[in-house]
Amino acid sequence: MTLDLLHDALIQTDRGWHSLPGVLAAMARGEVAGFPAQRPHQRPAWHMFLVQLGVMALDRVGLTDLPQAEDGWRAALRGLTADFPQDEPWHLVCPDRNRPAFLQPPDPGGLKWSDVATPDALDMLITSRNHDVKREIAQDAAPQDWIFALVSLQTMEGLGGRANYGIARMNGGYSSRAMIALVPAASRSSQIDPSAWWQRDVQRLLSGRTGIHGSALLWLEPWPEGRSLSFQALDPLFIEVCRRVRLIEASGRFIAERGTSMAPRIATEGLKGNTGDPWAPIHRTAGHSFSLGERGWTHETLVDLLYSGNWKLPDLAVADSVEREEPVILLAEAISRGQGKTGGFHSRLVPVPKAMVAEMFGERPVAVSDGILKDIAAIEQALRNGLATAAAGGDRDKVGKPHYARSLPARETFRLEADRMFFPELWARMTAR
Repeated sequence: MTLDLLHDALIQTDRGWHSLPGVLAAMARGEVAGFPAQRPHQRPAWHMFLVQLGVMALDRVGLTDLPQAEDGWRAALRGLTADFPQDEPWHLVCPDRNRPAFLQPPDPGGLKWSDVATPDALDMLITSRNHDVKREIAQDAAPQDWIFALVSLQTMEGLGGRANYGIARMNGGYSSRAMIALVPAASRSSQIDPSAWWQRDVQRLLSGRTGIHGSALLWLEPWPEGRSLSFQALDPLFIEVCRRVRLIEASGRFIAERGTSMAPRIATEGLKGNTGDPWAPIHRTAGHSFSLGERGWTHETLVDLLYSGNWKLPDLAVADSVEREEPVILLAEAISRGQGKTGGFHSRLVPVPKAMVAEMFGERPVAVSDGILKDIAAIEQALRNGLATAAAGGDRDKVGKPHYARSLPARETFRLEADRMFFPELWARMTAR
């Protein structure tokens, strides 16, 4: 075995290199402000992974406070893998393929495997034109590049064709795992504080726990071909693995081997992504989790999620009594997926002033936001009609489709500006009343 996440300093933060328990300890001390080697689309997967892992590890050993020492976290993580005294589930490479490795389920035998040369080729992100994030460029990859890619793939990936199933925590194979969250703002800024965010989510989720109920780390479980795990047999915060992957050492470097499966890791029939994910909005009548469209997190999308009444917001997107006294950031992140492609990674941060935190999910913003939407629509219609009339030489009777089409660039420019100004205008109008 090699590359032990429990002891080896494999993960770079802005405060130096740490083991996995070292990262958790440093975040508990509030020291980590970033992960320099992490790609933007990997941030939500990494945050959710660390939160789920931290909550279940502490719950397993009966702790309610966040340990600030690395040894405390190491012991807590080992509590989740007590059946593996050699710590195989925490090694990035385990030559015994009958044993799990980090986010790599045991090999059941009899499978065909294909080589994956680089971690970015293993990662979940695909695009129709290979422009959003270039593929197979990490030829001199560090172990942490494989760690981030494994977390991204195994906890966020969708359907990748026949025998390549996606995660349970999304509404169908061509959907995505969306994150909606309230995040503590870094001191005197509108930037995210990763340590404070992680602490907040761990403490919020840990307060409602009563022990581990079911399988927690799904890469520990055997995966016989054609068999799926029952959703009812899993802990609510289970960390899943959707693909068969094994990392190996070959010719002095690491590569991955990827296999297919004849059944998804988790039996998802009827779930529609409604798995209790604490970051996922759920449609109140249809019962499915939210899927992000190709236009991304527009103000129209966020207004629908926040104020239409159609969606139940996740617990971690709602402020508690303490948070209502401080400014926060509304964070929305997801990859927009389609069949065989993605619409790219979309992220939107909406700073929420301190005075608005207590009211942002009340009745007032529903009416105020509706008024702003109507104002935007009225201005856009006037712009459309005026430019179309000008294109027709000022003769309204001659206005037709080609003339309205001439207004599209200006209307799109206006829409983008309206989108940028929407939430500052919402907070300003609410403050004025």
